[in-house]
Amino acid sequence: MLLSDITFRSVCMKNIFYYKTELGNTAIEDNGKAITGLYLNLESDIENTRIYETPLIKEASRQLFEYLTGKRKIFDLPLAAQGTEFQQAVWDALQLIPYGETRSYKDIAAEVGNPKACRAVGMANNRNNIAIIIPCHRVIGANGKLIGYGGGLDKKAYLLELEKHYANI
Repeated sequence: MLLSDITFRSVCMKNIFYYKTELGNTAIEDNGKAITGLYLNLESDIENTRIYETPLIKEASRQLFEYLTGKRKIFDLPLAAQGTEFQQAVWDALQLIPYGETRSYKDIAAEVGNPKACRAVGMANNRNNIAIIIPCHRVIGANGKLIGYGGGLDKKAYLLELEKHYANI
């Protein structure tokens, strides 16, 4: 193995740690500087990750557990979501949706300056690797129905009910 290979691997290595939550197995990933993933029901390990609970992952888990018990409504963590410019704009808009509220895909499309991009907003939601912290669960159909969620519609319903319950407390 070349020294450059070792250097490349250490630079690209991410850390991941798994927790049992009300939502099932939950994995939190970081790159040493920012959270890069929060996954519900992760079915397989992610390449180039090591199972290691860094201080940042530990802090993210603390905030997640506070959120799940209604004690936290806003996350305060450095994030490094990887995506296109459009996806980044959608994810930024999602973070502006207040706790306990929802928006439609159409609302988010308008928010990012492309009112006809409802499907693209849905695809950006689908590509969001930092579930809950980037609250894609707060996006619903224009008719008020729950549509799509990588963690499953049951998890989306659970999160929305949780927020509804604690919104005014």
